[in-house]
Amino acid sequence: MGETLPLEIERLLVVDDEVPILHALQRTFEAAGFAVTACSDPHEALETLSKQAFNVISVDYSMPGMTGAEFLSRAKQIQPDSVRILITAANDFSAAVDAVNKGEIFRILAKPWNRSELLSCVRQAFDTFALKLRNRQLAQLVHKQNSELAELNRGLERQVQERTSNLLDGMVAVLDYRDTETQWHSRRVSRFTCRIAHELGVTDPRELRTIEMGSLLHDIGKIGVRDAVLLKPGPLNPEEWVEMREHPRLGWALLQRIEFLRDASQIVLQHQERFDGGGYPAKLSGEQIVLGARLFAVADTYDAITSDRPYRKAQPHEAAVAEIRRVAGTQLDPNVVEAFCRLPESEWIAIRGEVEQISLLEAQWGWTPPSRVFDAFREAAIKQRAEKKIPSSPAAPTAHDSGAPQG
Repeated sequence: MGETLPLEIERLLVVDDEVPILHALQRTFEAAGFAVTACSDPHEALETLSKQAFNVISVDYSMPGMTGAEFLSRAKQIQPDSVRILITAANDFSAAVDAVNKGEIFRILAKPWNRSELLSCVRQAFDTFALKLRNRQLAQLVHKQNSELAELNRGLERQVQERTSNLLDGMVAVLDYRDTETQWHSRRVSRFTCRIAHELGVTDPRELRTIEMGSLLHDIGKIGVRDAVLLKPGPLNPEEWVEMREHPRLGWALLQRIEFLRDASQIVLQHQERFDGGGYPAKLSGEQIVLGARLFAVADTYDAITSDRPYRKAQPHEAAVAEIRRVAGTQLDPNVVEAFCRLPESEWIAIRGEVEQISLLEAQWGWTPPSRVFDAFREAAIKQRAEKKIPSSPAAPTAHDSGAPQG
């Protein structure tokens, strides 16, 4: 039934094949103020149900061709919300009870009925219908409000994510302005790290976001390093190295003050650790180092080798892969190295190109574009690579060298 029945209209369908009894019931119910439709033929009554909604249905049990219990079972399929009453003689009572147990009937009334009991039963049936209708309306209202609240939360989450990205971009920009030698390095490495994480099978969005943020902010502690040390053109002396090697702890301490960056701060703290325990600041080894920091170490090594630096030109992809394989098991996690080596050079070229496009926009606009611009470039590049169906290159065997320097 598509009709919604207002509560102020109390419609009652009465079905009884004995016309005198039918008319007597109709007069009794109309005198009580109900809107009554009377049918002596159960098939005609079912047809009426298919066209008009009723709050309550009252039916006699013994009718030719169809019992009242059978009628109410079919009526339930047509109008499941209606409240159903069965009127039966004493000899039909046991059969009617079966219909009650099946959930088809609200109440059974015996013939001959008591007028007060009859009207009280029908009144309760209408009240039950009204209660069910109000409960359903309340459930719909709660569902609607929950949907609106969920949409509001999604909107707030989008704002938080964008503002978070803007905050991170601002923090990285501060470092870039101080350490121009590695400008855009942090953005490239964060993308490189996430790509290796995907290849290694990391799929949890929260973990990936933590890895991305930790990689992006890995050098944020250099904000606390003196310019005389950070920007020194020549080699650092032992005392200066002690100060420089404090930057992971400084970065970790800075991010500890920002609740949503605390997980990422572990990557910042451990990004200079080595797989063999020869790194700093805590000389952690193996899986003592968080996965994000182990992933970052491979990405950072690759970017360092394939990027121009004042003291040397960028090396080709093949040279970087060879060096990364050489230090697998000493400086780098061998499993992460294998995941990196499964990816073709085109993947890294594409990511580097995305970051360069953003850097050109920043130079043109004079400010860092919002993260959604970066995301749009990345999504377009992913779509383009998918359309070209770029294959993954096979992995080569790993060589180990315990004396490998950190890249």
